Amino acid sequence: MAGQSYEQRKTGMESAAEASEELKRKKRMKLVVYVAAFAIFQTIVILVFSLTVMRIRNPKFRLTSVTVEDLTAAPSPVSFNMKLSAQVAVKNSNFGHFKFDNTTIWFDYGGVGVGEAFVAKGRSKARSTKNMNVTVELNSNNIPNNSSLESEIKAGFMALTGHSKLSGKVQLMKLIKKKKSAEMNCAMLVNLVTRAVQDINCQ
Repeated sequence: MAGQSYEQRKTGMESAAEASEELKRKKRMKLVVYVAAFAIFQTIVILVFSLTVMRIRNPKFRLTSVTVEDLTAAPSPVSFNMKLSAQVAVKNSNFGHFKFDNTTIWFDYGGVGVGEAFVAKGRSKARSTKNMNVTVELNSNNIPNNSSLESEIKAGFMALTGHSKLSGKVQLMKLIKKKKSAEMNCAMLVNLVTRAVQDINCQ
């Protein structure tokens, strides 16, 4: 009887030890799973952060609206003088502000410069659009006589283009600064009869 009791106690102790080891093993496995899950979560967070917040894009620089303030145009002798008021927009989709330098918008007719507008330096806040107003005076002084300007004036429509490059820096969290630029290339059609600018198309 004593021998059986000893064997039973021994078996019970071995079973308890095995159960304890099994419990420890399960705890270790849970810990490994938790650490692995946390590492995967951290990797996903870093990846998303890198692809969104830390990804610095070029801002966009556009002519959003143009109004004719003054206009004279004649087919013979062919000439025009025009004063435009334009709204330009700097769209910054980054999570840091975009600080840009002074620049100039050049207006062309048939590839020939007819006027320019000055854009003062400024800052477009993070994930926002900064709108600015500029004025420009255009004339036909540099356009050669063999151009299609005469026929366009007679038809009552004149095609113009505006182009520029805006350079600056995007700053993230006051730590990261990266040079970025935004290019403008806009085409528009001026109705000489109604004195309205229509079909503004920017790329």
